[in-house]
Amino acid sequence: MIETLYGRIFETDALTCSAIIECAGVGYKVSVTANTLAQLPAPEYEPDGTQVAGKPVRIYTHMAVREDGVELFGFYSREELDMFRLLISVSGVGPKAGMSILSLLTPKKLALVIAAEDTKSISRAPGVGAKTAARVVLELKEKVAKTFPQFTADNTVEQDVPATSPKAAKSGSLTDARDALVVLGYSRSEVAAAMKNVDPAQSTETIIKQALAVLMKN
Repeated sequence: MIETLYGRIFETDALTCSAIIECAGVGYKVSVTANTLAQLPAPEYEPDGTQVAGKPVRIYTHMAVREDGVELFGFYSREELDMFRLLISVSGVGPKAGMSILSLLTPKKLALVIAAEDTKSISRAPGVGAKTAARVVLELKEKVAKTFPQFTADNTVEQDVPATSPKAAKSGSLTDARDALVVLGYSRSEVAAAMKNVDPAQSTETIIKQALAVLMKN
């Protein structure tokens, strides 16, 4: 099993939430959460473009082996990996649903949501229905409290924030980025607040990464 990857970022894709990490000359494609993607450094190369020159990063990984192939799921922190493994232990929750939930909620936020039995917040994640969210709460409430006592002791709940201005919404890059973040499961008010200070002249991917960095702050 591959438990960690340590190398330099070769490529990131904010639209598919994936990254390629070059380790000892081998590039590993990893599906990551929005939280992890927001914390990864941008790819950097030598002047001639032949070698990756960015600072190395360590990604914690979960390797899923299926009949049709092998897939790596990556996480910036051990806590996120541990929460992911708890999620996929729930009946009916596969790796993609687990990644969807953790792209919407950080481990801390998810722990608080589960403790509060807030199934509605969990079911906002794309591909996760009300019944699945209910099973997550039912099966993980005690496990999360034992595994993450540092999170469940804090009962602070974050609220939605005001929407962005009409002027900002006119930008094509802003609109594309907003729609991509909504697909990830964030509310339009959350997205609007995260994007209110971004430069609309930037690329859609850059705006998404900057917005994710704001959204995933604890």
